[in-house]
Amino acid sequence: MSFVAWKDAALESQMLDAISLDAPWPTVEKFSTLVRSSGSAEEREAVDYLMARLADWGVPHTLHEPICFVSMPIAATLRVDEPDGAAYRAKTTAMSVSTDGQELSGELVYFPPPEKSDQVDDWSVGIDVRGQDVTGKVVIVDGMAAPARVLDAMRAGALAGIYINPGEYIHESICTSIWGTPDLDHIDRQPSIPVLGVNQTDGQSLKQVAARGGRVAFTTTVDTGWRPIPVLMAEIPGSVVPDEFALLHGHIDSWHVGVGDNATGDATMLEHARVFWQHRERLARSLRIAWWSGHSHGRYAGSTWYADTFAIDLANRCVAQVNCDSPGCRGADTFNELTCMSEAEPFVDAVIRDISGIVPQTERAPRAGDYSFNQIGISSFYMLSSTMSEEARAAKGYYPVGGCGGNIAWHSEDDRLEIADRENLLRDMRVYAASILRVLNAPALPFDWRVATADFRRTLGKYQAATGDDFSLEPATSAIDLLELSLERFYSSAPTSDPGSDIARRFNAIQRQLARLLVPVNYTRAAPFHYDSTYEPLPLPDLAPATGMPEARKDSHQRGVLQAHLLRGRNRLVWTLDQARELVDSAIPANR
Repeated sequence: MSFVAWKDAALESQMLDAISLDAPWPTVEKFSTLVRSSGSAEEREAVDYLMARLADWGVPHTLHEPICFVSMPIAATLRVDEPDGAAYRAKTTAMSVSTDGQELSGELVYFPPPEKSDQVDDWSVGIDVRGQDVTGKVVIVDGMAAPARVLDAMRAGALAGIYINPGEYIHESICTSIWGTPDLDHIDRQPSIPVLGVNQTDGQSLKQVAARGGRVAFTTTVDTGWRPIPVLMAEIPGSVVPDEFALLHGHIDSWHVGVGDNATGDATMLEHARVFWQHRERLARSLRIAWWSGHSHGRYAGSTWYADTFAIDLANRCVAQVNCDSPGCRGADTFNELTCMSEAEPFVDAVIRDISGIVPQTERAPRAGDYSFNQIGISSFYMLSSTMSEEARAAKGYYPVGGCGGNIAWHSEDDRLEIADRENLLRDMRVYAASILRVLNAPALPFDWRVATADFRRTLGKYQAATGDDFSLEPATSAIDLLELSLERFYSSAPTSDPGSDIARRFNAIQRQLARLLVPVNYTRAAPFHYDSTYEPLPLPDLAPATGMPEARKDSHQRGVLQAHLLRGRNRLVWTLDQARELVDSAIPANR
């Protein structure tokens, strides 16, 4: 059996049998009555509820209350600025500029959606304002108020932005491209214009206003500032290698009562705290469980604060981070679009097939979901949980959303108790429990870096096809060849028992250090312990601009600039791959 499919069948069966809905479902019901805005009294009531349950069971826990930068959208108005002009329902967004109720007016200018690359998620697609003067005007754009679309309008000098949602809902959102609390490197990205969202029907009407050169008047009220938010941590120590730990986490704040996003996840983590605490003497590694605030209203402010404050502890000891968002939702019958870093794909595939009988369809981890640990270099899997298939969504007339099992009540007033599904929640809790248990007790951490290097090779092949004779990525592919040879020898001697043995400790230290090297080079461009923007990181992001070479060939200056950029990116990748190979080679004799 491959080391990625290791399991203790007897213990796993015992623990999965202990998973029930007795505590989770009342938690979902309780949370369905609480609007859990970041730092609010009702959010604190939810935190107190969790702490009371943890205390009842004797689970050790700590409540942190960091002061973070968060934003609450409160109200918006929108009307056509002419006698008897129509009024429209609108919402403003977190982190946008507040007019403090003062009405502003401007000419409305429509921008169609740009052509979208298959490689970039919708939240990273901006607008093309070249050739048009939008200074002091109100831009209206197809699509939700994604950070890229807001930043482009802001930098073009627009007075405000109006964003057309894909259906009849106006989904709540946050429009900043800054990840977590701003720092000196990113403060210039702070949104500086009012932002409004409208639904599809009203958006079409407003496009007609723009077509005849009409004006709109609007107000927004947004409460943005520094405030204490809760970060609740539970710690379940392992009995063999307690200095190694897995981090299970999800957000407790919500838009409205947020049942599918994320009361079901909060309840899932609470049940895992109960069951893993009951079986703590049989756990090899420690389990750390975190409920973050600031996810919705601070662009992951809580998890970013934690990643900053405990960065060195995470870098030294964390073996994996597992995000828990939107499990157990109505109609979620697949594990498609399942977030997973490539080294974890075989492991995730084995667990989900075993526990649910469903064949998962994994996808590259997007820049979302409290993945605030990429810059540290931590192997990661899961973000959203089960979901309905693309075919099921199409049959219901649903468009893609970022949670709630595919239900379009996501980020709306209708994400209520009926979005949760008891049977799906029980199934998903079992999937999470088995996944975590296997990571905690596996003699060899079940992440196969040969899958990651194969992914690197495919990526480089695409980039090389784009650059042709103008730039060679051969030094990087050669470095991959050598690393893969070393990994073959390394994994041939993976430990099969006793995670506390010297051999297992050395092996797993190498696994963690490989993550510290190879995750950042595949997911980040910022320096270690600093954050990239919220834009989607393309694979091997230093080299992703290679796809622009066909256009750059038309201009010698552009080609030269791109070649310089790619050379630096290639150097980073080759150096990282060489370090990874030397690391693995240093461990091979000790594992024979």
